[in-house]
Amino acid sequence: MKSLRILFSFAVLSLSAMAFAQADAHKSAAPSDAPKSDAQKSFDQLKTLAGTWHASITTDPPVKEMGNGAIGDVSLRVTSRGNALVHEMGEQGKDDPTKYDHPVTMFYLDNDRLILTHYCDAGNRPRMAARLSPDGKTVEFDFLDVAGNTQYGHMEHAVFTFIDANHHTEDWTFKLKGDKLMHAHLDLQRATQQASISQK
Repeated sequence: MKSLRILFSFAVLSLSAMAFAQADAHKSAAPSDAPKSDAQKSFDQLKTLAGTWHASITTDPPVKEMGNGAIGDVSLRVTSRGNALVHEMGEQGKDDPTKYDHPVTMFYLDNDRLILTHYCDAGNRPRMAARLSPDGKTVEFDFLDVAGNTQYGHMEHAVFTFIDANHHTEDWTFKLKGDKLMHAHLDLQRATQQASISQK
């Protein structure tokens, strides 16, 4: 019985490796000069943010816990063979994500759309779809839907603005009970750069 489990595991791994090899072959066979979609351009732009960032945070209306100009940490990491980008926010000096706010956001391409899924501390998962500004300096995410408990509200909108390689801003809009909106503005300076990862 044990040998059957080992054989089954080996077969699954072999099939996965074959699938990845076929996907890589398909990618290399695709014409490299084909124009990129706005979704792909937006995703490529966001992946340049990989690394660790220090954020000065302001909210409207003001939130006592965040203060005006409070400092937070944001990390972005390219993963899953370049098919996903992980964005994590945390309060500086508060490293236990089970006790303190630590939302995680995933970015990935879904056919011709760039999708954001936000795993919120409020216990829900809103999804948003990206729009690239004509100048390519802003990626804006519009609300699609939300899963999970929304009794405390949910994230509704996000905007990433690229200033230079070491400076960008993020604007997040949270819809509170009664459809009131709370805006958080993050002004981010790069702390460290992630080790280079192929983003093709």
